[in-house]
Amino acid sequence: MRAAFVGKGGSGKTTLSALFSRHLAHSGAPVVAIDGDINQHLARALGDDETFAAPPLSARLGEIKDHLRGSNPRIASREAMIKTTPPGRGSRLLRLLGDDPVHTPHLQQVGGVPLMVTGEFDESDLGVACYHSKLSAVELYLNHLVDGPGEYVVVDMTAGADAFASGLFTRFDMTFLVAEPTRKGVFVYRQYRDHAEEFGIPIAVIGNKVTGEDDLLFLKEHVGDDLLTYLQHSSWVRAQEQGRPPGDLEPHNIHALRRMRAALDARTKDWTVFQEHAVTFHLRNAAAWADRATGTDLSAQIDPDFRHGPTALESPAG
Repeated sequence: MRAAFVGKGGSGKTTLSALFSRHLAHSGAPVVAIDGDINQHLARALGDDETFAAPPLSARLGEIKDHLRGSNPRIASREAMIKTTPPGRGSRLLRLLGDDPVHTPHLQQVGGVPLMVTGEFDESDLGVACYHSKLSAVELYLNHLVDGPGEYVVVDMTAGADAFASGLFTRFDMTFLVAEPTRKGVFVYRQYRDHAEEFGIPIAVIGNKVTGEDDLLFLKEHVGDDLLTYLQHSSWVRAQEQGRPPGDLEPHNIHALRRMRAALDARTKDWTVFQEHAVTFHLRNAAAWADRATGTDLSAQIDPDFRHGPTALESPAG
């Protein structure tokens, strides 16, 4: 199962991404956490950003493309492979935590959680590129990943409705929208809900920074049945953020994490729809900009006979 954490800036989505990733990892479940936010704070939220030394995914995008395209005859070069390029026969597919050129160099354990990062926006990017150029590697990773039962990917996404600027939002089994009990928090929820409904993307709202009954009633009034659970103010989180020994997470907040996992586990992965979404957004990007940028008809990269999912792992790639 794949979960995205989204929400208004400052809502606590990075904190919730870290809490949920740690909750899964400490249960013994195979999990990969990915920092896909421009601020790149997930390592710190997991407990340590001082020693994270693995290279960001964006730093080796060309090598990642070369590995994933394998011997797929529809993809002539790394330059012709864009963020939405779907796999086809001959492409190399990934298994979660596999020994491959994507996981091996980029993963590092932080707070007991295997973490990959997209990379910070640096000086050379200013005025030249948008952050979605960094996220290309994440989208390609998720497009080519075949995750199995009991395996999890948790992605801390960019803030606000910016996540809808690419097809990345369709790559998840569940989107957890972290919402504060404020009008701004509810406004962002409505934006996500309206965009996600068009593609049948399930959203579960996680109330955060709830301090009392009034906050909870506000969320219930404006979010309705989409409100899955909520977290209360956490002294444990505050202690960790201040570098003090944090003790134990509060029972109510542990219960909230369990509800989130149960909701995610209840989803059924539909590989056919997953591939249909990939094709849809690839064609959109090809027509909007990528055909001109690459000088190639990128619609030809779509393999009509490719069937994504576990059975595709049985097909050899070069």
